Amino acid sequence: MTLLIIGVLLWSCVHLYPSVFPQRREVMVERLGSKYQGIYALLIVFSILLMVIGWKTTIPEPVYNSPAWGRHLHMLTMLIAILLLGAGSSKGISRIKQYIRHPMLTGVMVWGIGHLLANGDIRSLILFGGLTIWAILNQITINRRDGTWVKPAEVAGFKREGILVVITVVVYLVLFMTHRFYSGMPIV
Repeated sequence: MTLLIIGVLLWSCVHLYPSVFPQRREVMVERLGSKYQGIYALLIVFSILLMVIGWKTTIPEPVYNSPAWGRHLHMLTMLIAILLLGAGSSKGISRIKQYIRHPMLTGVMVWGIGHLLANGDIRSLILFGGLTIWAILNQITINRRDGTWVKPAEVAGFKREGILVVITVVVYLVLFMTHRFYSGMPIV
Protein backbone atom coordinates (compact mmCIF):
# COMPACT_ATOMS: atom_id res chain seq x y z
CA MET A 1 0.00 0.00 0.00
CA THR A 2 2.91 2.32 0.74
CA LEU A 3 4.22 2.13 -2.83
CA LEU A 4 0.76 2.95 -4.18
CA ILE A 5 0.47 6.00 -1.93
CA ILE A 6 3.98 7.18 -2.83
CA GLY A 7 3.25 6.67 -6.54
CA VAL A 8 0.03 8.73 -6.40
CA LEU A 9 1.74 11.46 -4.37
CA LEU A 10 4.76 11.59 -6.69
CA TRP A 11 2.51 11.78 -9.79
CA SER A 12 0.49 14.56 -8.15
CA CYS A 13 3.45 16.61 -6.96
CA VAL A 14 5.32 16.40 -10.27
CA HIS A 15 2.21 17.43 -12.22
CA LEU A 16 1.21 20.17 -9.78
CA TYR A 17 4.67 21.75 -9.57
CA PRO A 18 4.45 23.75 -12.85
CA SER A 19 1.10 25.31 -11.94
CA VAL A 20 1.77 25.86 -8.22
CA PHE A 21 5.32 27.20 -8.66
CA PRO A 22 5.50 28.60 -12.22
CA GLN A 23 8.40 30.97 -11.49
CA ARG A 24 10.49 28.23 -9.88
CA ARG A 25 9.72 25.97 -12.83
CA GLU A 26 10.96 28.63 -15.26
CA VAL A 27 14.20 29.00 -13.29
CA MET A 28 14.69 25.21 -13.38
CA VAL A 29 14.00 25.11 -17.13
CA GLU A 30 16.56 27.89 -17.72
CA ARG A 31 19.12 26.20 -15.49
CA LEU A 32 18.63 22.62 -16.71
CA GLY A 33 17.53 23.20 -20.29
CA SER A 34 16.30 20.04 -22.00
CA LYS A 35 17.35 17.97 -18.98
CA TYR A 36 14.30 19.34 -17.17
CA GLN A 37 11.95 17.52 -19.55
CA GLY A 38 13.94 14.32 -19.11
CA ILE A 39 13.82 14.54 -15.31
CA TYR A 40 10.10 15.36 -15.46
CA ALA A 41 9.40 12.37 -17.72
CA LEU A 42 11.54 10.06 -15.60
CA LEU A 43 9.66 11.05 -12.44
CA ILE A 44 6.30 10.47 -14.17
CA VAL A 45 7.36 7.03 -15.42
CA PHE A 46 8.71 6.18 -11.95
CA SER A 47 5.43 7.27 -10.33
CA ILE A 48 3.45 5.06 -12.75
CA LEU A 49 5.76 2.14 -11.96
CA LEU A 50 5.20 2.69 -8.23
CA MET A 51 1.43 2.84 -8.74
CA VAL A 52 1.41 -0.39 -10.78
CA ILE A 53 3.57 -2.28 -8.30
CA GLY A 54 1.64 -0.78 -5.39
CA TRP A 55 -1.68 -1.78 -6.96
CA LYS A 56 -0.54 -5.35 -7.56
CA THR A 57 0.89 -5.78 -4.04
CA THR A 58 -1.91 -4.12 -2.07
CA ILE A 59 -4.57 -6.48 -0.75
CA PRO A 60 -7.99 -5.15 -1.86
CA GLU A 61 -9.58 -4.87 1.59
CA PRO A 62 -13.16 -3.53 1.47
CA VAL A 63 -13.73 0.02 2.72
CA TYR A 64 -17.33 0.54 1.57
CA ASN A 65 -19.95 -1.32 -0.41
CA SER A 66 -20.23 0.07 -3.91
CA PRO A 67 -23.82 0.39 -5.15
CA ALA A 68 -25.23 -2.44 -7.28
CA TRP A 69 -25.72 -0.01 -10.18
CA GLY A 70 -22.18 1.34 -9.79
CA ARG A 71 -20.60 -1.13 -12.21
CA HIS A 72 -23.12 -0.31 -14.95
CA LEU A 73 -22.75 3.44 -14.51
CA HIS A 74 -18.99 2.94 -14.48
CA MET A 75 -19.14 1.43 -17.97
CA LEU A 76 -20.81 4.63 -19.22
CA THR A 77 -18.42 6.92 -17.34
CA MET A 78 -15.46 5.17 -18.95
CA LEU A 79 -16.78 5.96 -22.41
CA ILE A 80 -17.19 9.61 -21.41
CA ALA A 81 -13.75 9.68 -19.75
CA ILE A 82 -12.03 8.30 -22.86
CA LEU A 83 -13.85 10.86 -25.03
CA LEU A 84 -12.72 13.69 -22.75
CA LEU A 85 -9.14 12.39 -22.62
CA GLY A 86 -9.10 12.20 -26.41
CA ALA A 87 -10.53 15.71 -26.77
CA GLY A 88 -7.93 17.05 -24.36
CA SER A 89 -4.98 15.35 -25.97
CA SER A 90 -5.87 15.99 -29.60
CA LYS A 91 -3.81 18.66 -31.33
CA GLY A 92 -6.84 20.00 -33.15
CA ILE A 93 -9.69 21.87 -31.62
CA SER A 94 -12.64 19.82 -30.41
CA ARG A 95 -16.12 21.19 -29.77
CA ILE A 96 -15.72 19.82 -26.26
CA LYS A 97 -13.02 22.45 -25.67
CA GLN A 98 -15.67 25.11 -26.24
CA TYR A 99 -17.43 23.99 -23.07
CA ILE A 100 -14.77 22.41 -20.88
CA ARG A 101 -11.54 24.25 -20.11
CA HIS A 102 -9.61 21.14 -19.09
CA PRO A 103 -11.11 18.13 -20.89
CA MET A 104 -8.21 15.82 -20.08
CA LEU A 105 -8.29 16.56 -16.34
CA THR A 106 -12.08 16.34 -16.39
CA GLY A 107 -11.70 12.94 -18.08
CA VAL A 108 -9.41 11.80 -15.24
CA MET A 109 -12.04 12.95 -12.73
CA VAL A 110 -14.80 11.03 -14.55
CA TRP A 111 -12.50 7.98 -14.80
CA GLY A 112 -11.69 8.11 -11.08
CA ILE A 113 -15.27 8.65 -9.91
CA GLY A 114 -16.49 5.87 -12.20
CA HIS A 115 -13.97 3.45 -10.74
CA LEU A 116 -14.96 4.46 -7.21
CA LEU A 117 -18.60 3.70 -8.04
CA ALA A 118 -17.62 0.18 -9.08
CA ASN A 119 -14.92 -0.60 -6.49
CA GLY A 120 -15.01 -0.05 -2.76
CA ASP A 121 -11.63 -1.44 -1.72
CA ILE A 122 -8.69 0.41 -0.17
CA ARG A 123 -6.40 0.28 -3.18
CA SER A 124 -9.15 1.69 -5.45
CA LEU A 125 -9.81 4.45 -2.94
CA ILE A 126 -6.11 5.36 -2.86
CA LEU A 127 -5.50 5.19 -6.63
CA PHE A 128 -8.75 6.49 -8.11
CA GLY A 129 -9.61 8.81 -5.23
CA GLY A 130 -6.07 10.18 -5.15
CA LEU A 131 -5.93 10.83 -8.89
CA THR A 132 -9.40 12.41 -8.82
CA ILE A 133 -8.27 14.80 -6.08
CA TRP A 134 -5.10 15.55 -8.08
CA ALA A 135 -7.17 16.35 -11.21
CA ILE A 136 -9.38 18.75 -9.24
CA LEU A 137 -6.39 20.47 -7.61
CA ASN A 138 -4.56 20.68 -10.93
CA GLN A 139 -7.54 22.42 -12.55
CA ILE A 140 -7.71 24.92 -9.69
CA THR A 141 -3.98 25.70 -9.77
CA ILE A 142 -3.85 25.97 -13.57
CA ASN A 143 -6.84 28.32 -13.51
CA ARG A 144 -5.12 30.51 -10.91
CA ARG A 145 -1.89 30.53 -12.89
CA ASP A 146 -3.45 31.19 -16.31
CA GLY A 147 -6.26 33.54 -15.29
CA THR A 148 -9.53 34.00 -17.13
CA TRP A 149 -10.42 31.33 -19.65
CA VAL A 150 -10.67 32.39 -23.26
CA LYS A 151 -12.58 29.80 -25.28
CA PRO A 152 -10.83 28.67 -28.47
CA ALA A 153 -12.07 30.59 -31.50
CA GLU A 154 -11.55 27.65 -33.86
CA VAL A 155 -14.10 24.83 -33.78
CA ALA A 156 -13.56 21.36 -35.21
CA GLY A 157 -15.69 20.20 -38.10
CA PHE A 158 -18.03 17.23 -37.90
CA LYS A 159 -15.50 14.99 -39.67
CA ARG A 160 -12.88 15.61 -36.99
CA GLU A 161 -15.44 15.08 -34.20
CA GLY A 162 -16.57 11.87 -35.89
CA ILE A 163 -13.00 10.61 -35.94
CA LEU A 164 -12.72 11.39 -32.20
CA VAL A 165 -15.90 9.41 -31.50
CA VAL A 166 -14.72 6.42 -33.56
CA ILE A 167 -11.32 6.42 -31.84
CA THR A 168 -13.08 6.69 -28.46
CA VAL A 169 -15.23 3.64 -29.16
CA VAL A 170 -12.24 1.61 -30.42
CA VAL A 171 -10.12 2.51 -27.37
CA TYR A 172 -13.07 1.75 -25.08
CA LEU A 173 -13.53 -1.70 -26.62
CA VAL A 174 -9.82 -2.50 -26.46
CA LEU A 175 -9.63 -1.43 -22.80
CA PHE A 176 -12.81 -3.37 -22.03
CA MET A 177 -11.52 -6.56 -23.62
CA THR A 178 -8.00 -6.37 -22.14
CA HIS A 179 -8.83 -4.98 -18.66
CA ARG A 180 -8.18 -8.29 -16.90
CA PHE A 181 -4.66 -8.51 -18.36
CA TYR A 182 -3.33 -5.10 -17.34
CA SER A 183 -5.27 -4.60 -14.09
CA GLY A 184 -5.83 -8.15 -12.90
CA MET A 185 -9.55 -7.35 -12.58
CA PRO A 186 -12.00 -8.85 -15.08
CA ILE A 187 -14.87 -6.49 -15.94
CA VAL A 188 -17.39 -9.17 -16.81
